[in-house]
Amino acid sequence: MPNMRLDKVPMPAQEAGVRNRNFDEVALGYTEEMALEEAERCLNCKNRPCVSGCPVNVKIPDFISRIREKDYEGAYQTLKETNALPAVCGRVCPQENQCEKHCVRGIKGESVGIGRLERFVADWHMQHVTETPRQVPSNGHRVAIVGSGPASLTCAGDLAKLGYEVTVMEAFHVAGGVLMYGIPEFRLPKDIVQKEIANLKAMGVAIKTNMVVGKIFSVDELLEEGYEAVFIGSGAGLPSFMNIPGENLNGVYSANEFLTRINLMKAYRFPETDTPVAVGEHVVVVGGGNVAMDAARCAKRLGAEKVSIVYRRSEEEMPARREEVEHAAEEGIEFKLLTNPTRIFGDEKGFVTGIECIEMELGEPDAGGRRRPVPKKGSEFEIPAETVVIAIGQSPNPLIKQTTTGLETQKWGGIVADEDGATSKEGVFAGGDAVTGAATVILAMGAGKKAAAAMDAYIQSKSK
Repeated sequence: MPNMRLDKVPMPAQEAGVRNRNFDEVALGYTEEMALEEAERCLNCKNRPCVSGCPVNVKIPDFISRIREKDYEGAYQTLKETNALPAVCGRVCPQENQCEKHCVRGIKGESVGIGRLERFVADWHMQHVTETPRQVPSNGHRVAIVGSGPASLTCAGDLAKLGYEVTVMEAFHVAGGVLMYGIPEFRLPKDIVQKEIANLKAMGVAIKTNMVVGKIFSVDELLEEGYEAVFIGSGAGLPSFMNIPGENLNGVYSANEFLTRINLMKAYRFPETDTPVAVGEHVVVVGGGNVAMDAARCAKRLGAEKVSIVYRRSEEEMPARREEVEHAAEEGIEFKLLTNPTRIFGDEKGFVTGIECIEMELGEPDAGGRRRPVPKKGSEFEIPAETVVIAIGQSPNPLIKQTTTGLETQKWGGIVADEDGATSKEGVFAGGDAVTGAATVILAMGAGKKAAAAMDAYIQSKSK
């Protein structure tokens, strides 16, 4: 008989008043007993609605069934059939909007904790299995992959399984893309990411760092050098700004720079590391997505006395995961909703001293269906701040489109690609944030998986 408790087995976590002063992982993971109890909540539905909600089509009932049998390695291997990064997805994938959203148990009560079980299985494997994946014999074909984020890593893994000689080119000095520079240590420990990358290397994937494609090599030159296809998974690393007075003051960061300094350059360990980030007593983060939550929670951990999130819509319209919003509130982050910045002001030396905002009210729905925020006249007010972080979105870096002939792009910078990742340039495929703009890790992985299959079909058709 299945376990019919209505709620998920709670996830153990650090106490909010403790974790908001350290960068250790917040969620502590299920014990074996917890995982077994939660796995018993799965009804093993015949029509498997959860699978249809997963961008990489993980065989969810199958891996959960293996947990119930205490075959944790079997559960891991089932995950790995379609998911290249289970330890990552178990931590940062928004399951509540995807697989768990379609779970039958969610009709009366909470859905099965699919993400929590995925994390348990992946962590069990890392703790108990030392054998690395085997390299498949080469099929004689070479491919290049630009970037090393989730779309690229997934594409690389799938092609390596087919025997391709895969070379990944990463602009930074460390592989992992947004998994390394964008997501904080307390949500995604970096050693987890590097273990996943080590598995790809064991499969024969070559990873070259400090390789800025568009400067050192162009995509055109990669094709000329003998790579039979190229996948562009370079992400969305160009920050957006509000274009309000004062954005050039000292103490104003894009969320990209702020989080890169902290996550990739380990600023939270300063002076042990070379990169400082001085936040002062008051920090204001502008935005309402996961990146804004990450920046605010990092600022609190860096010692800020007061951290405020300024968002122009209400909490209901916030794009951030509910879990991240709840964690931020528990950690003492202040939310100033229906509020929009109009000006950042500073002292005579050019340093930020505060931010001017105006209250908003929700009007008619915009093109995306969300009610459009409208300023309330005469409602301006000021918030003291020594640091302001702008977290209102990112777009793809224009370098690749500027240096690649025949590559069609959107007005906002995204590469035009079909559902299989094929672009307007023959032999060039693209996926993830470089195509869609900033989205989720699992959606990028789904795009990388589709592109790998399309690249294989393209190369095989050319070699006949």
